[in-house]
Amino acid sequence: MMNVNLSGLPGMTVPGASALDSEANSGGVKFGDVLKNAVQSVDATNNTAGAQINNLLQGGGGDMTSVMIAVEKADVSFQLMMQVRNKIVNAYQDIEKMQF
Repeated sequence: MMNVNLSGLPGMTVPGASALDSEANSGGVKFGDVLKNAVQSVDATNNTAGAQINNLLQGGGGDMTSVMIAVEKADVSFQLMMQVRNKIVNAYQDIEKMQF
């Protein structure tokens, strides 16, 4: 079985991801729910970065360093999400090519 550990990545915490193996047979955590939570987390990270950028541009309190860190977190989490999407698409295409 494959262990999923996204807790070390900024903005990519997936509730119950460490228990996927133990709960997969009992119907606890569903694959679609894990993906939905991950996409929502990436979206929230992006929204936070956008809010910090707007706050900085409007002259609000905040420093450039924290804004740049938020933007980089959003970028890295988006790139990770795209790589996961690519792996899922490749796996689907491989399954599609199988002959039964």
